[in-house]
Amino acid sequence: MTESTKKMEFKTELKQLLYLITHSLYSNKEIFLRELISNAGDAINKIRFDSLDQQDDLEGNKDWKIKIIINKELGTLTLSDNGIGMSREAVIENLGTIARSGTKNFLDRVKGQEGKTKPELIGQFGVGFYSAFMVADKVEVLSRMAGKAEDGICWISDGQGEFTIESKPKAERGTDVILYLKETDKDFLESFKIRSIIRKFSDFIEHPIVLEVLGETKDPEEKDEVLNSQKALWLRSKSEVTQEEYDTFYRQISNDFQEPAKVIHYTAEGMNEFKVLLFIPPSLPMEFQFGDVKIGPRLYVQRVLIMDNCEQLLPSYLRFVKGVVDCADLPLNISREILQQNPVLERIRKDVVGSILKALKDMKKSEPEKYLKFFAEMGSILKEGLRVDFENREKVADLLLFNSWKTSADKTITLEEYVSAMPEGQTEIYYLAGESRAQVEFSPLLESYKSKQQDVLLLLDPIDEFSLPYLQDYKGKKLKGIDRVDSSKSDSDAEILEATKSRFAGFVEHLKAKLGVVSDVKLTSRLKESPVVLVSESGGFSASQERFLKKIGKAQEGMESKRVLEINPEHSLVLKLRDLYEEKADSPKLQAGIETLYDLALLAEGSKVQDLGGFMKRVQEAVLKGL
Repeated sequence: MTESTKKMEFKTELKQLLYLITHSLYSNKEIFLRELISNAGDAINKIRFDSLDQQDDLEGNKDWKIKIIINKELGTLTLSDNGIGMSREAVIENLGTIARSGTKNFLDRVKGQEGKTKPELIGQFGVGFYSAFMVADKVEVLSRMAGKAEDGICWISDGQGEFTIESKPKAERGTDVILYLKETDKDFLESFKIRSIIRKFSDFIEHPIVLEVLGETKDPEEKDEVLNSQKALWLRSKSEVTQEEYDTFYRQISNDFQEPAKVIHYTAEGMNEFKVLLFIPPSLPMEFQFGDVKIGPRLYVQRVLIMDNCEQLLPSYLRFVKGVVDCADLPLNISREILQQNPVLERIRKDVVGSILKALKDMKKSEPEKYLKFFAEMGSILKEGLRVDFENREKVADLLLFNSWKTSADKTITLEEYVSAMPEGQTEIYYLAGESRAQVEFSPLLESYKSKQQDVLLLLDPIDEFSLPYLQDYKGKKLKGIDRVDSSKSDSDAEILEATKSRFAGFVEHLKAKLGVVSDVKLTSRLKESPVVLVSESGGFSASQERFLKKIGKAQEGMESKRVLEINPEHSLVLKLRDLYEEKADSPKLQAGIETLYDLALLAEGSKVQDLGGFMKRVQEAVLKGL
């Protein structure tokens, strides 16, 4: 070992800390390339900043570049930059002390300087460099500081607790990091793998990243291949980005061949500055039909990808939104992989959610046809917001579209339109759920509302009946399902029923005894044309909910609830059966009539008749007699 060569020990917990960094800190080996490229970008940004006052430091070299060199013969991967470089003291200080960050020191130094644009820097912890030891048996760093004519400095370590440092000639300013790859990690010498990693993590780094594979022949006039696009659209102002650029970027991050339905692009300023570029897709993304759906936008910190899908920034009911959020103020953990819970994160999430809901509202108002197509495909997902996002519940409700008995099958109505059209005296928003419009629009349950010209929302999406009750009220109007026992009755209706009750008391009790499948039998004034209807108790599942749960295999044993049979005391069929009961209570004809009456109620609510053969036989006999 020469006099200029010196062997030294790392200053902090030696092997134990290095082992932790290289084996436990990062979950993905590919991260090492992201970290080293980020360090190289920081070094270039530093000299760009310093050269504003010290032009001589540039040495005539302003062709900013990060070069990756593959040498398969030696088994080395080199990252080279023409950044600010390091002196001997800086190398010892920054590479010889784990968790001592040169970037952090630099930021402290420039803090408070006015009149200069501060550089964008990634490093905060000083440990990213050591991720190289995840894939390398030995790491060599050759660096020469800008503006210094003397030799460069060479730092070498195997990551086992010691390093050597010596003077070594280096013609150009900057730093070369040479990784002697482990046998198990020689796949990082494949150019296709390097390209893939850079596209994933460092595609939007400001400076060009070029690749050189030693041993491959190359035309001297051929330009270096730039691996990264460098086009971080979200960092540019909205007025500087063309629609074509938005469309291209959307297709790149979404794997969708269509154009986005809506672009959301802005910079949030204030206590925390962050940049947002989000896209609302025109139709349901392919991944929703095939594969595992990932929630959340890509999270970048100053052009460097930190997370592919940041779930903390987007609630699940907006999972169809694609895009990017870039913020330098987010508190990452030491490996920059996992976000820590922090008020900053909550502020960003709140702002992003508000912006998406506003964009959807604008689309609904100004581009109704486009919104109708969007809602037809993603409305079911959006409705989940009623259940999970209390703060934005009414904003989500404003975005919902419904059928109603007053609208034609191809038209929809909003809750706001429903409320504004309510006749005088109506205090509630009524709804009825079912599998299809054909099934519910002629339901006996609608008869009294039609007679009063009161509209009823028809909930035809299975999620409606599970999500809408979470809204409870809208614009001061309570929401009420009309297939429940406690549907409101007017004073006059109550008087009619009371006057009729004594005439039907025995018959009602007989029905209860003969129809053990119902929980109760009651007289009703809600029916105008139909003889009977089945309704649910106020706290139980409706018939349509039970059918849906059975269909998706979520129905549990004992879940089915008995329903209440309501009978119309003014209907001729009911009157005939009552008279038959009074003549001969045990008549087979009466029993057949009761069973048919109940089966009609089942069919009207969309449920299956239990004894279909018996029902068909009774109907055929009735038709024959009628003929």
